[in-house]
Amino acid sequence: MMKRTIAFTLGTLLAAAPAAAQTVTVALNADIRSTNPGVNRDDNTDAVVLHMVEGLVGYRENGSVAPLLAEKVDVSPDGRTYTFTLRKGVKFHNGAELTADDVLWSWNRYMDPKTDWRCRSEFDGRSGLKVEKAEAPDAATFVMTLDRPSALFLDSLARTDCGMTAVLHRDSVTADGSWDKPIGTGPFRFGEWRRGEYVTVTRFDDYSSPPGDRPDGLVGAKRTALAEVKFLVVPDASTVKAALVSGAVDLAQVLDSDVPELSASKSVAVGLYPSATKHTFLFQTRDPLLGNVKLRQAIAASIDIPELVAAVSNGHGKANNSAVALTSAYYGDVQRKAYAYDPEKAKRLLAEAGYKGEPIRIIANKRVHVPSFNAAVIAQAMMQAVGINAEIEVLEWATQLDRYNKGNYQMMSFSYSARLDPALSYEQFSGPKDRQPRKVWDDPAAQDLIEKASVISDEAERRKLFDHLHELQLETTPLIIFANGQEAWAHTKRLEGADPWEGKPRLWGARVATN
Repeated sequence: MMKRTIAFTLGTLLAAAPAAAQTVTVALNADIRSTNPGVNRDDNTDAVVLHMVEGLVGYRENGSVAPLLAEKVDVSPDGRTYTFTLRKGVKFHNGAELTADDVLWSWNRYMDPKTDWRCRSEFDGRSGLKVEKAEAPDAATFVMTLDRPSALFLDSLARTDCGMTAVLHRDSVTADGSWDKPIGTGPFRFGEWRRGEYVTVTRFDDYSSPPGDRPDGLVGAKRTALAEVKFLVVPDASTVKAALVSGAVDLAQVLDSDVPELSASKSVAVGLYPSATKHTFLFQTRDPLLGNVKLRQAIAASIDIPELVAAVSNGHGKANNSAVALTSAYYGDVQRKAYAYDPEKAKRLLAEAGYKGEPIRIIANKRVHVPSFNAAVIAQAMMQAVGINAEIEVLEWATQLDRYNKGNYQMMSFSYSARLDPALSYEQFSGPKDRQPRKVWDDPAAQDLIEKASVISDEAERRKLFDHLHELQLETTPLIIFANGQEAWAHTKRLEGADPWEGKPRLWGARVATN
């Protein structure tokens, strides 16, 4: 039955394959949720929408922030006023020229509660920082005034889950303010969305690229040779693999287990791409057992992390115990400090903790692009080898996420989405459990360090704070971060220059081979 289903689906793909030489097809494992930047979104939505829209700033490859629609960004001596000078000659997809009034209109729309922008709380004071004033003193200048200095302000504007705080033309909404379609400034413009099937984007011929000779994260050169990109919904991994070999799909994220077979294909190339995703084991530090730091340290000593990472990534991944990603500009010698695999130490710590064989349950899920279940199985075996009574409970992802948000677990195999600035990466799992039960590391000393790193802009001073945080995290072990993401992507050999970044395809640097 499965073979018939895959064959039928692949036949449908072949029939729908684009005929145009400069048209490529990208597989998505699920449909997008909307075309509205930072509103009703997920990773697939972001991946498509960010081909059409841009913000004042964007991420570089190493996670730092650079101007995008802005030509430059000036910060006042007190760190509270940001002045964005816009690039000249930038046009929207409807031909209108970008002005500061468009930036102001977009900002006011995001801050309107009716828009339901995901990131409004990052800027309205609910999360600490507040934008007190936004102004457009002239057509080329946009000014934002904060209530306090912040090292994370530009990073928050650039976040992909915020839709890059995209600047939109007001024709993106209807007369009553409801969403219509994105009229942005990106290298592609909106084409067609057939729900549950595909989304197309077409080249914007009047696109004005930021400076650079190559793509750099979401900035740098963004010129495109492709006439059209079709993002095709293909949920089944086996169908994706077959479609790549047949040429019905040009680019897709694939399973690690499919890499050897695809690498042997004459028509397909496979690459491995790092991301700042964090794969972890979480501990509920308010659990009667796991509230004991020596028991948490014993678990860390019982797990051979490099071996675990190699096993769950088919030998492709790299161990990292730090919340600072391997790709970050802040990753250094201190972040290389790691938990040591030491079964005898684990047994000694168990005795000191007074552990008497009580069960410790690891919650996991079986989503295909995260190592949750496989990592839990390997950790369970290693923990059992030193006398820990580890059990696994497999949950559907939505149920696991609900348990995570409520803090209702002992131990959990869990993956965090990417946060590129280390302060935001630490903030993902650090904070007061009384107010935010999902937080894992409830330590006032850690929160103080994160707060300082969120305010101080000096790179050397921030590096010291992140170094201190890493050492404190290893000492207290509220969680075990064991690796960043290492994603496998495959493409047909006719497609060149389409290297993904942080789990998202980038088609503006791509071209179709002519030979």
